Amino acid sequence: MNQTQTITELARDFGVTTRAIRYWESHGLVSPAREGGNRVYSKRDQTRLKLALRGKRLGLSLAEIKDLIDMYDTAEDESTQLLSFLGALEQRRAALEQQRDDIEAVLKEISRFERQCRQMLKADQAAPERPREPQARPR
Repeated sequence: MNQTQTITELARDFGVTTRAIRYWESHGLVSPAREGGNRVYSKRDQTRLKLALRGKRLGLSLAEIKDLIDMYDTAEDESTQLLSFLGALEQRRAALEQQRDDIEAVLKEISRFERQCRQMLKADQAAPERPREPQARPR
């Protein structure tokens, strides 16, 4: 990566839209300098964007991502930031494990309904055909 990049270059390199970068800028995740009317992103902005994308992939909220990234600017050592990151990861893991449990329960329920439907179809096919009664015509 270059020392500085335009928004178009940054979007291309990270595989995101310029609109997404402007959105993250509006929430304080990146703060580019201005050269004329153009945004110029520093190495710091590039690193912050990389960290934001990692946080997004992990399913962290925008606020969580911002808090974690902002710690880099104020922390004298990384321990505070790492402890916060571990806490966020633990919460995310717990939420995903709960979602997995919920999905497994729904899949079991679907399987049960599928079996019931198949049994009902089988019973209907095995039953002798009854003559159909004529239906009344609507008047």
